[in-house]
Formats: sequence, C-alpha cells, structure tokens
Amino acid sequence: MSTEKVKIVELNTENWYGCCELEVSVEQEKYIEPNAISIAQSKFEPSLKPYAIYAGDNIVGFLMYNSVQEELDGYWVYRIMVDKQFQGKGIGKAATKLMISEMAKLPNIKRIVVGYRPENKGAHNLYSSLGFIDNGDKFGKEMAVIKYIAE
Repeated sequence: MSTEKVKIVELNTENWYGCCELEVSVEQEKYIEPNAISIAQSKFEPSLKPYAIYAGDNIVGFLMYNSVQEELDGYWVYRIMVDKQFQGKGIGKAATKLMISEMAKLPNIKRIVVGYRPENKGAHNLYSSLGFIDNGDKFGKEMAVIKYIAE
C-alpha cells in the first residue's frame, strides 16, 4: 500500500463510527485506550483534536492531539493507532508526519510531546525515527519524548 494515499481527516459524522470499529493487536491492547473512549474524551475536553487516518478511501487508524500546551511546555499527542490489518505498511509514520504538520500550526509551538510505555517497542521506533528525543522525562509508567519544532 502506498503511503502517498495516507491522509488525516478531522473526526466527523461520516467517520467516527469507523474509527470505533478499528482494533490493535492483542499484544498492543495494554498500551492504548479503545478509540470509542478517546472519542468520548474529546467531547468532554474540546481542546482535544481527533482525526481518522485514511489509506485511500479506507479508514485505517485514529489519532488525537491536544491543541493547548500542557506539561513540559508542549502540545501532547494523545493517541495514534493503526488497525491491526494495516500495520507494518508505513501508514502510522505517514499519518504521524501529517499530524506533526497540523500541530506545527498551533500558536507558539516549540515542542510536541508524546508519552508511551518503554516496553512498547513499536512506539519507540516510530517516534525516534521522526526525531523525538528522550530527555528522561517520566509520567507514571510512561516515558515522554519530545520533538522540537524550529521557529
């Protein structure tokens, strides 16, 4: 599958349910909340921006970030997931790059931060390949890595 056809689309009446039907592998379930919970969270925290990830015309993933600064003076990525049937094809990386481009438009952005469990090797590989740096920050069981945005 070509990653050129990957796009992110703000969650809407046409794609929210498709995002709820997506699943990660059994091994990944301990690392991420179900998309339905993330979507509900976005309705109670309006600064959260949920998106469907498309490959061509198919909904294949979900992501969400906060549009206000939080800890570490950064804008936080809350969720990135690709359905188990579409993993390993570069879709997550392509979607994350698109998300970073969207987030780079936020006011006074200097840092994008994401937290994940250290044993989640897939997340580690993805974020390090995109220039996120581990400065040793921890939040509970998660480590936080930072991508610095040039002004």
